[in-house]
Amino acid sequence: MKLLKYLKPYWLWVILSPLTMIGEVLADLWQPKLMSTLINEGVLNNDQELLVAVGLRMLLVVLLGGLSGALCSVFASLASQSFACDLRKDVFKSAMGLSFQQTDKFTTGSLITRLTNDITQMQHFVEQCIRMFVRSGFMFVGGIIMMLSLDLKFGLILLCSLPLQLIAMALVLKASNPLYAKVQQRLDTVNNVMQENVNGARMVKAYVQEDREIARFNDANEGLTETNLKVAFIIARLSPVLSIVMNLSVVAILYLGGLQDSAAAMQVGTIMAAIDYNNRILHSVMMVSMMFQSIARGRASGKRLTEVLNTVPVIRGGDHAPKTLGEISFDQVAFHYPGFPGRPVLKDLSLTVKPGENLAILGATGSGKSSLIHLITRFYDTTEGSITIGGTPIQEFDLTALREHIAVVLQKSELFSGTVAENIRWGCPDATDEEVIRAATIAQAAEFIDKMPEGYDSVIAEKGASLSGGQKQRLSIARALVRKPELLIFDDSTSALDLTTEGKLRRAIREEMKGTTLITVAQRIASVKDCDRIAVLEDGTLAAIGTHEELLKTSTVYQEIYRSQTKEGGVIDG
Repeated sequence: MKLLKYLKPYWLWVILSPLTMIGEVLADLWQPKLMSTLINEGVLNNDQELLVAVGLRMLLVVLLGGLSGALCSVFASLASQSFACDLRKDVFKSAMGLSFQQTDKFTTGSLITRLTNDITQMQHFVEQCIRMFVRSGFMFVGGIIMMLSLDLKFGLILLCSLPLQLIAMALVLKASNPLYAKVQQRLDTVNNVMQENVNGARMVKAYVQEDREIARFNDANEGLTETNLKVAFIIARLSPVLSIVMNLSVVAILYLGGLQDSAAAMQVGTIMAAIDYNNRILHSVMMVSMMFQSIARGRASGKRLTEVLNTVPVIRGGDHAPKTLGEISFDQVAFHYPGFPGRPVLKDLSLTVKPGENLAILGATGSGKSSLIHLITRFYDTTEGSITIGGTPIQEFDLTALREHIAVVLQKSELFSGTVAENIRWGCPDATDEEVIRAATIAQAAEFIDKMPEGYDSVIAEKGASLSGGQKQRLSIARALVRKPELLIFDDSTSALDLTTEGKLRRAIREEMKGTTLITVAQRIASVKDCDRIAVLEDGTLAAIGTHEELLKTSTVYQEIYRSQTKEGGVIDG
């Protein structure tokens, strides 16, 4: 498997673990031989000195075997845990590099399952291979050699019992292997439902849909349980079959040993040692069957992880890394979301944004406002037409270099676990305390932050649950401002602010961040009427562009929006 390359840095642990396991296996194989000597020569002959000597040897062998087994476990854990750690890092890195459409394709729940359960399955698989596969293999071969060294006739018993075990194993594994991939898919579904309900818990409660969502979760959970039970029922058939074969083998050894003992050709200790070796051999075969189950699970999980690792991001950057952005130009741009090739979200759109300009984008819901700014940040690429920045096609920009010049405040305010200062500094990890305070002041957030018990060191509840919508938006804006971006994009990110606070915010940005290009997506004309220009979108096309006064005279679409938001339409014009 390709994923096993992650074991290369830990080759020393991978080698030491089987080597120490050999010591444990040799100790286990030597015990029945010593027991045979103890009974045949010590107990039956009442030789006390031999009993003590052999007993001490058996104790020493047990201690050495235990030490070898402990070292094997340590080395195997070091190798498997380190393997899983490196693999998890790369899978997470690959997941973070996926474009939006690729993340949607995998689904968030599936990515979580792959980063947790699938990697855990691979970790168990590696540990099983290093420890149990080696142990079972050596025990199987060594047990046969030791058993035949007692009497070659015992080989006939193995010749009959082993094929029966192998046939039973093959049938069970053939039936169970295809189900392991289904188990992981069912787990994806459970995680998806759980994630949706945890994130949307308030909405579920607001609409009193707890029973419906509990039922939906139960359906997904029962599907997972049903698939797991199918696997368990199939595997459960193997154990009794193997136990029957093992016990029949013991009966055969006792029968054969009894005949030999009657003829004085075999002693009791030898028969007991043969039974012990037989059980160890057949038990090692049972362990191999468990190993094949781990291999099947590991293969299913490995395939899912490889899919993530081998997925090449659709959005890939070039080598261009400018110090400044310059003019942004849309030239006959058309766009539709991947997987939805019907009516385009944007079509035949041409627009130029000058450096330092304050541009607003206005339009009805679904007119393509947010899609337009997603193209600037290259969350998606255009379907037709081109976007240039400073005269350079946007596809030629290094993604990191491009986005370092841009700060985006999205519609949904995402806050992270930590303090207020840590959330603001998330936009610029190297920001000083003074820069954090300045950004919060411009964002009109300093007032409510200062009233918190510990100010900027106050801990924010998960997802900002302890804050109002307006407070979360202002913290998100402060996080963007602390970057000191060349291009600042507001994607309807002041919708929770009252017009007075929003007015203060915009005045502060104009005064404190001169030269910054500002693009604002908004619903309210009152929020953007003072912008340098307002671009009006309708059905994905640029219907009009100009100042507030110009559009009131020339644009029918703008006039309709304005009338709906004036006092005549029932909304106070700020």
